[in-house]
Amino acid sequence: MSRRLHIAMVGIPATSHTLPSLEIIRELVARGHRVTYANDRTIADTVTATGAELVAYTSTLPTEDNAWPEDPIGAMDVFLDDAMAVLPQLRDAYGDDRPDLFLYDIAGYPARVLADNWGVPAVQLSPTYVAWGGYEEEVGSVLRQLPGADEHYAKFSAWLADNGAATTDPIAFTGRPPRALALIPRAMQPKADTVDPDVVSFVGPCFGDRGDQGDWTRPAGARNVLLVSLGSAFTRQPEFYRQCVAAFGGLPGWHVVLQIGAYVETAELGEIPDNVEVHHWVPQLAILGQADAFVTHAGMGGSSEGLHSGVPMIAVPQASDQFDNADRLVELGVARRVDTERATAETLRTALVELTSDPHVADRLAEFRREVRAEGGTQRAADLIEGMAD
Repeated sequence: MSRRLHIAMVGIPATSHTLPSLEIIRELVARGHRVTYANDRTIADTVTATGAELVAYTSTLPTEDNAWPEDPIGAMDVFLDDAMAVLPQLRDAYGDDRPDLFLYDIAGYPARVLADNWGVPAVQLSPTYVAWGGYEEEVGSVLRQLPGADEHYAKFSAWLADNGAATTDPIAFTGRPPRALALIPRAMQPKADTVDPDVVSFVGPCFGDRGDQGDWTRPAGARNVLLVSLGSAFTRQPEFYRQCVAAFGGLPGWHVVLQIGAYVETAELGEIPDNVEVHHWVPQLAILGQADAFVTHAGMGGSSEGLHSGVPMIAVPQASDQFDNADRLVELGVARRVDTERATAETLRTALVELTSDPHVADRLAEFRREVRAEGGTQRAADLIEGMAD
C-alpha cells in the first residue's frame, strides 16, 4: 500500500478468540502499518510478539478461572458487561489517536460503537461462523425465548442507544457487521450459500510458522501419530484422559501426544504407557502437520486446523458451537462424533480404527485440504483489509 495506516484491533483476553487473527496482525505490521491492539494486560506478551502496540484495558471476563455461566443468556450477559466496562477505557485511549480502520473480534463490541461514533471503517474478524440468510429467525428468535433474554436484550439496546451506535438491535449489532472476514473454512459455515458475499469474505484459517509455540518431531519408528487435545478452555476432564490412555496406550503402531491443559495433573491419569507422551500444552499445528489422527473438542480453531492439515478427527464436543461443529465434520465425511459420556476406551479405539482405515475419509480430507488452502489465509486477509481502508 502507498500509505502507512493506523489499524486498531480490539480483542478479548481469550485464547480461542486471539490466536485465529494473530498472523493477520503480524502481516499488517510487516507491511509497515502501525497496528495497535486493545486487550487486557494478561495477554500482553501474545499481542506484542506480533509487533503490534498494546493498548491495555482491564477486562471483567472470567478467563483466568474459566468460570463461565452455563446458560447462554448468562454467558452473553458476561460479554455485554465486559463491553460496557471496556468502552470508556477505549474511548479515552483512542480519543486523541483515532485509527484509520478498526478490526475487532466478534466480542469486541466497543470497536463497532467507536467506529459508528467516529465514522471509521470497521471490519469484524470472525473466528467462528457468521450469520447466514434467515439467521435472525432461526437463532435470534430462539435466543429471545430463553429465560433472562428480555432483560439482557433490553440492557443491550439501552447501552447501544446511550453510546450512539448506528443500530440498537442487539442481534443485528452482534450478527450483522458492516464488513467481516471469516477466518474459517467455508466448508464449516452453516448455509454458506446464503451468506452475503458483499459483507463476508471467507479467507480460511490464517496460520504462520508459530515458532514461538515450540516445535515437535515425530519419534523415529512411529508408524502413526495421534494428537489428543481439548483446546484451552474445557480441559478439566481427567476421566476422559484416562479413557484415552486406556484406548490408545499400547496400541500397535501408534504414538500418542496427549494434551491435558492447565487443570489436570499427569499423576491423575495413572500409569502412562511408553507410546504416550503427556503435556499441559503442545504446539498443536506443528503436531497436526505430522499426525495421522486427531481427537478434538471440535472448537472452530481445532476443526479448521484439522481440515487444513488433512487429518481425520474424533470430535468430542464440550460446549457452545462445538456440538454443531462436530456434526458438520461428520457431515463432511472426515470425522466421528463421540460425546463425552460415551467416550469409553472401546468406543474411542473403534472410532480411530474406522476413521483411519476408510479410504473415503482420506479422499474427503484431501479435497478439503486443497479447498482450505486455496481460500487465501493470511495474505488475502491483509490484502482485503488494506483495500477497505482506501
